[in-house]
Amino acid sequence: MNETANRARAVVDLAAVRANVRALRERAPGAELMAVVKSDGYGHGAVPCARAARAAGATWLGTALPEEALALRAAGDTGRLMCWLWTPGGPWRRAVEQDIDVSVSGLWALREVTDAARAAGRTARVQLKIDTGLGRNGCPPADWPELTAAARAAEVTGALRVTGVWSHFACADEPGHPSIAAQLDVFHQALRTAESAGLRPEVRHIANTPATLTLPEAHFDLVRTGIGIYGISPSPEVGTSEDFGLRPAMTLEAALASVKRVPGGHGVSYGHRYLTPGETTLALVPLGYADGIPRHASGTGPVLVAGKWRTVAGRIAMDQFVVDLGGDSAEVGDLAVLFGPGDRGEPTAEDWGRAAGTIGYEIVTRIGTRVPRVYVDSEMDGGVFGADGAEEAQAPHEENGTAVGTEAGTEESAADSAISTVTTTAPATAAHKAPTTAPTTATTQATGTATAGTADGDTALTGGTA
Repeated sequence: MNETANRARAVVDLAAVRANVRALRERAPGAELMAVVKSDGYGHGAVPCARAARAAGATWLGTALPEEALALRAAGDTGRLMCWLWTPGGPWRRAVEQDIDVSVSGLWALREVTDAARAAGRTARVQLKIDTGLGRNGCPPADWPELTAAARAAEVTGALRVTGVWSHFACADEPGHPSIAAQLDVFHQALRTAESAGLRPEVRHIANTPATLTLPEAHFDLVRTGIGIYGISPSPEVGTSEDFGLRPAMTLEAALASVKRVPGGHGVSYGHRYLTPGETTLALVPLGYADGIPRHASGTGPVLVAGKWRTVAGRIAMDQFVVDLGGDSAEVGDLAVLFGPGDRGEPTAEDWGRAAGTIGYEIVTRIGTRVPRVYVDSEMDGGVFGADGAEEAQAPHEENGTAVGTEAGTEESAADSAISTVTTTAPATAAHKAPTTAPTTATTQATGTATAGTADGDTALTGGTA
């Protein structure tokens, strides 16, 4: 492991990704499953997570940007793949040539993809999006008859094939919200209009992760699962990860860079928003907002150090933050765990979301490129928490030249062949109710919280749902 990985790393358990995909498939047994790997797999690594999802039976992959989809093709994926966030002049022809399903929400996009298909001499795969009430992308219902008619006319010429009709919920993470039924009504009408125009899409889909978990009437032919495949609940109102048999896949950990005794009244970090209440031990965690640690969690962010939950003392800086160990001790190089699955006493990404006034999605997605992603497989290793010897990814899309994985349905046999970056590691050592003493030792129970002084006082951003 290199020097950067000794500072900090995000350990991603690909077995958790596979297990989460299987759990989500069980929630929608009559539908195909799309694993959404946009934003580099929500910060987990698009290529290795795509492999894991394919191995567990995901028949589709989804990205926001066409460049993300093209990168998956370059990595060797040949399965069904969709991308949906287009702007004029985008790489339509390359997407057509790579058999990527492209989303169209208006006549301008239909014209561009039709021109690209003719230039490429290929039939484009197009999915039409209807805005059923989210108010973002998607064709307004008033314009939908014109778009479906134009798409059918282009289909008759052989320039394109309408493979899907889709939409997206606004409030599926709020069970019982009246907009859910309203959007379903609009979607059903849009499907009838498309059929009247002569379109026969292969897949109809509107369900995101929360709808997959709670709205079987919204499953149709395909469900699009994003945050769920990484083991994070879409919202507390829907339920916890444990409620749905999901396991967070990422553990963020760092080696302490400094441990020192200071007197009472000692200021900590910029602005001295935290003063030590008495003689104490301060530990320095070498991660900061340049690594994606939210500054708005200053004074509130939880960290497991020396066997206990601690709270960030003072402001989070660009590269580092401090925790107050009180009467406990630690050594330079000991492990600080910011978040993980939570079943060994460590905080979770959702805990950090609450501390920063945001959501777990943002916490994992914002972890920056200075933090290496290290891939392990707990089905082989026996655990990932503080695992030593796990293989580090060389770059987000460099997977030693191995294809992402092309066939779903061969789940167990594909699990070994589809993931090339996993090395077997020794199971982590568990220290029940004991201080963490080395970077490769895991603590399974938090015994309390040692906090003192005043919170940072910076105003937290309010969150929302993605």
